Amino acid sequence: MWQQNIIQLSAMGRGFHLITNQVIQQCPQIHNLDVGLLHLFLQHTSASITVNENADPTVRHDLEQHFNRFVPEDAPYYQHDYEGSDDMPAHIKSTTIGCELTLPIRDGQLALGTWQGIYLCEHRNHGGGRRLIATLQGQ
Repeated sequence: MWQQNIIQLSAMGRGFHLITNQVIQQCPQIHNLDVGLLHLFLQHTSASITVNENADPTVRHDLEQHFNRFVPEDAPYYQHDYEGSDDMPAHIKSTTIGCELTLPIRDGQLALGTWQGIYLCEHRNHGGGRRLIATLQGQ
């Protein structure tokens, strides 16, 4: 069985946001699978997705602080700054973290670890809504 959904996410502020519940809600077919895979592809170049800690919000805060220092705004060597000082750093962060995930499905649920959740990493100050292509494969 193959199915594909488009997951539309509302605009979020800059930072690392848990979206696990939104993904599950917009892909109810997950519950019909005993075994399978969910592939998520983010159709944007200034945001990213990853899996990390889902319980303590200070992890999300610390990740945002780290990436802001690791990839600063207004570096003098950036040439691509047409959309503002957060534009090129957002592309670098997206490339570093990535735009896709493949997650296992087991017994009708995402087989994430106890403390794992799916993050949308919004790297722009005003990134707007984001879109994921969710492809399900399984039985």
